[in-house]
Amino acid sequence: GPTEGLGKIIQRFPQKDWEDTPFPQGIELFCQPGGWQLSKERKQPTFFVVVLTDIDSERHYCSCLTFYEAEINLQVRDLQEETKMQKGGTKEIEGEEESGLIPPAEVFAPKSLVLVSRLDYPEIFRACLGLIYTVYVDSLNVSLETLIANLCSCLVPASGGSQ
Repeated sequence: GPTEGLGKIIQRFPQKDWEDTPFPQGIELFCQPGGWQLSKERKQPTFFVVVLTDIDSERHYCSCLTFYEAEINLQVRDLQEETKMQKGGTKEIEGEEESGLIPPAEVFAPKSLVLVSRLDYPEIFRACLGLIYTVYVDSLNVSLETLIANLCSCLVPASGGSQ
């Protein structure tokens, strides 16, 4: 339907604020400028940068990589509702017996990976988010915590400095 959902933070690194870097409140509102809406087709990932300014006039560059993921939970719920609604207690769905398998995804939900920094390096952040996305989507044998810890420990040269 035309209704919009609300975004929520599923996971964040670090889990607790650093003393000099508080977590931007309400960041999920900026991740989907067009609103959190389900799609009937998988859309291509998109990348954009939002600049947030805090109360001390400090800028926070929020690089967002949004992709669409099959929403299995919605399908399982719909499948259960269809089964309950059928007459006579049979477990036939559209003429086929229920096999216990989840049907292919018909609904895709947006997910956003966000990197927040005080530095303005959009291409570097795009590459970092692309790496995280690849590890997540391809289910590679690397924990996201380790990957992000490694990315956070990289030194970025000062602007205009040596290569």
